[in-house]
Amino acid sequence: MNEVFFKEIREGSFNEVKAMLEKNPILVNSKDARGSTPLILATYYDEMEIATLLLDKGAKIDAIDASGNTALMGVCFKGFADLVKLLIDKKAQLNERNAMGATCLIYAAQFNRLEIAKLLIANGADKTIKDNRGNSALDHARTQGLNAFIDLLE
Repeated sequence: MNEVFFKEIREGSFNEVKAMLEKNPILVNSKDARGSTPLILATYYDEMEIATLLLDKGAKIDAIDASGNTALMGVCFKGFADLVKLLIDKKAQLNERNAMGATCLIYAAQFNRLEIAKLLIANGADKTIKDNRGNSALDHARTQGLNAFIDLLE
């Protein structure tokens, strides 16, 4: 059942996902073989409608996968600004750290997602947090020569 549920999320099958949740509400916070929750998977595949449904059905917004990543972290490195807005509006934690110590803002810098970094900072992301290697988002921006990012973070 779980494998089918996660397959339907990956394929963007909204009606199937909705029907499966109605039959088995506990699926909303289940995990797949890689430790991803339905919300993490839906956001990773840029499935706004499914992500919204999952949140409305009680998905834990800050649940983590096997690497310690939240749904918000994933969309920050993937570059899905609309999902970043949704998750921020639904009160996702901005300064969580994964197993490598990375935060949403660090991911935004590493993957050159300036619009997302602006959203994170406007909503209270901490610019001073460093990853496990001792690098902040600003350090990552400097390493890559991302001038607009450097200006934003300094």
